[in-house]
Amino acid sequence: MRRKEKIMNIPTMRELKEHFLSREFILFLAIGCVNTFDCSLLSTLLAPFLGDINLAFNVGYVLSNVIAYLLNAWFVFPTPLSWLGWVRFFLSYVPNYLVQNVLVVALYNLMGIPPVLSFIISAVLGIPATFILVKFFAFRK
Repeated sequence: MRRKEKIMNIPTMRELKEHFLSREFILFLAIGCVNTFDCSLLSTLLAPFLGDINLAFNVGYVLSNVIAYLLNAWFVFPTPLSWLGWVRFFLSYVPNYLVQNVLVVALYNLMGIPPVLSFIISAVLGIPATFILVKFFAFRK
């Protein structure tokens, strides 16, 4: 008897557990904490020089993305470093970047939440989708 076809490619609970209860995901979360810290620290340090919280967040995000690529390539998805790999990694972060940027604007500019807290909240909300994109698109695992 044939296995049931997935309806609209919705993952099964088993598949979700395989992705999100894995060593890879735990390491990805740990590196995500480092990346969130890096981005928040860089953004906070750059803000006085750039004169704008949103611009500082964008520059800090790009800089912390380089660190995230190195850590993910070394520890989560062991892969030789390459420019193409970094470009794929960076592209896999574009949806997360857009969501985080909108959230920082909403949290900081519209709701008045302090900048560092805005950076951290926006980072946490983008984790699951980013993991899937990084795993399958950037590192092709």
